[in-house]
Amino acid sequence: MSRVTGWRRQGYGRSAMALVVVVVYLFPVYWMAATSIKTMPAIFSSPPQIIPTHPTLDAYRSAIFDNPVVLRSIRNSAIVAVGTTLLTLVLAAPASYALARLRPRGSGFFTLLLLIGQLLPGVVVAGPLFVLFRRIGLYNSYQAMILADVTVTLPFAVIVLRPFFLAVPRELEAAAMVDGATRFGAFARIVLPLIQPGLITVAALSFLLAWGEFIFALSLTIDEGIQPITVAMNKFVGQYGTQWDKMMAVATTVAVPIVAIFIALQRFIVGGLTTGAIKE
Repeated sequence: MSRVTGWRRQGYGRSAMALVVVVVYLFPVYWMAATSIKTMPAIFSSPPQIIPTHPTLDAYRSAIFDNPVVLRSIRNSAIVAVGTTLLTLVLAAPASYALARLRPRGSGFFTLLLLIGQLLPGVVVAGPLFVLFRRIGLYNSYQAMILADVTVTLPFAVIVLRPFFLAVPRELEAAAMVDGATRFGAFARIVLPLIQPGLITVAALSFLLAWGEFIFALSLTIDEGIQPITVAMNKFVGQYGTQWDKMMAVATTVAVPIVAIFIALQRFIVGGLTTGAIKE
């Protein structure tokens, strides 16, 4: 009986610790949303207002709905994020399939390069990409931002998808080819539907990474007409102060798609990352 009681107490202690960790991690998100509905005097009040006493939506009206620059920037972020996601899937699926099935010479070295590529910070990659895109005429374009973001998402996607392809029995492809399908037909019609959780995981995380990317967007664009929302938010930081209410209103709006995608695809993302990490 005492052992059962000890287990229960231990479980309560772990639950309390987990609750504390969740509160610590989520408090900045709450503070961002709460700041967005405060007035400027309330933002700088002392002691700080944990719960807004007089909430207002004025910051949302002035910063978003009455500001065509912000609306255009949100559209630009959507274009870059969707383009990055599609290009990542188109390149990562056949590349990871080749590493898992065809085992080309030097595949181990190629996988090592992918891992090294993931370790490089964006600041290191932005400089060479700036020079390259200036020379080939892609600087200050959607294509430049999409290709730059793919340099980050593609290594991750290939590493995640490769174990999924390894988990698919070769006999299924052999049976399809016996029935007259080509290797590409077996890949597209048999293998890809079976690794749907991995594809959804890669698509969701690629979208999230491209949606919130800042370094490449700032380095590779100068035209406000194509800059994403992460760069547009930087405009709220002025020489004589920061418009915290407007910045937090835009940040909250930008966070909504990220939260919605993660909630909707949480089962696929968590399951895909776990499965991809343990299957070899």
